[in-house]
Amino acid sequence: MKILVLCTGNTCRSQMAEGYLRSLDSSLEVYSAGTEPGERVHPFAIRVMKEKGIDLRNGRPKSVDEFLQTPFDYVITVCDGAKEACPVFMGTVKHRLHIGFDDPAEATGTEEEILSVFRRVRDEILRDFGRFYEEEIQGNEEKNE
Repeated sequence: MKILVLCTGNTCRSQMAEGYLRSLDSSLEVYSAGTEPGERVHPFAIRVMKEKGIDLRNGRPKSVDEFLQTPFDYVITVCDGAKEACPVFMGTVKHRLHIGFDDPAEATGTEEEILSVFRRVRDEILRDFGRFYEEEIQGNEEKNE
């Protein structure tokens, strides 16, 4: 099962979703990418995921172009549609989904206020990708048994 999580910068949301899905099931091949990848994974994304036991320190933002020749079972966009255009993956895909989240990198205020936004988005990602995993991945495995 190959899954690609897409957003614009590939520094926060898609990295958190990739790390979480990998932590749920080591048999999944999970990747993340962006249309305009940033220079590094956001330090607050690394920090808030570490609080949940998920290590993003070795992650790096990647361009969606790296994956155009790879077929995927799922491509999931995580952009907040009201604020950004979600990238479109032009490669071979069985299922396209959108699970949108606010971009925590846009948060302003004190460090604690910004961390609060990162934690909220992280928790939404854990909730929604947990639901995706249960319904789509485990649900399909049960149907195929």
